[in-house]
Amino acid sequence: MANNGPKVGCWIAISVLGLVLFGSFLTNIGLTAALFSGSTSSGFDYPQDSEPSYDEIWSSGYGETKVVRIGLTGVIMRGQSERLFGYEPDMVESILTQIRCATLDETVRAIILEVDSPGGAVTPSDEIYAALERFSRDDEERMIMVFVRGIGASGAYYAAMAGDYIMAEPTSIVGSVGVIMQTINMKGLGEKIGLSSVTIASGENKDMLNPFEDVNPQHIAMLQELVDSMQERFASIVEQSRGLETRDLLDGRVFHAGQALQHNLIDGVGYWQDAIDKLAFLLDVDEVYVVRYHKEVSFFDSLMGAKMPAIPDFNAVQSPRFLYLWKP
Repeated sequence: MANNGPKVGCWIAISVLGLVLFGSFLTNIGLTAALFSGSTSSGFDYPQDSEPSYDEIWSSGYGETKVVRIGLTGVIMRGQSERLFGYEPDMVESILTQIRCATLDETVRAIILEVDSPGGAVTPSDEIYAALERFSRDDEERMIMVFVRGIGASGAYYAAMAGDYIMAEPTSIVGSVGVIMQTINMKGLGEKIGLSSVTIASGENKDMLNPFEDVNPQHIAMLQELVDSMQERFASIVEQSRGLETRDLLDGRVFHAGQALQHNLIDGVGYWQDAIDKLAFLLDVDEVYVVRYHKEVSFFDSLMGAKMPAIPDFNAVQSPRFLYLWKP
């Protein structure tokens, strides 16, 4: 039988060498791009973050009344996800930047916030809500139409409270007004397999919710107080925005679109064209001109962010956090 060992080893060596050469090629291209772009990288004549700009793509409509559609999709969480060429943009910052761009554009009469999200982190949800409020506050004639596709729950519903009109598709899930904080306690498992925690902390409350220690009732009480305060803010915003007379339904439960309409948690049930038609009616125009924002990333910008694939980070325990999130 032929011995394939040397051949296999040879191919492995060639593959490794190829990866090294490819990485070197990307590095050289990136350095070249940096060299040629260095003279203009700081030559902006306006603040890029506070006065963002986008290319506008004509989405639909032929009217003269300009409307911007902005998507709120997925879990609302800050952070960039890695890819081969750089990073996926921070979804929260992207949404905030688009709202800021629409706010600064005096020709924009309305925003259509397209929602399909179970919510997410507390602070980013509040930031999106505040940015939408600012858009409306700058011009009383402006409007925000919230259109729920699929899910508009918890933090996404929180952000939707800035809307003047909320329409959901007939099969959508809406609601889940509440705060959740979860972690895992593995003390029993640790004792069985001989795993323990060594923690050096500055105070008795610094090591709160250590997964390898017994749950301290005092710590639970402290955290419950924080959760309750965040829930109070959430419920009060919903109560005021929706004109509710009671908070009986604001206990974390979700509703299908028909139930949500019945309980005044939304304003209408329909599809995309229904939302467009309703917005035109509210703006007192025959038709709206809808655009969406787009920012082109150049080839050299992608190469500048190029990197070798990273080894996934497998954390046994995820840090607990306060969430406006529907987690069935």
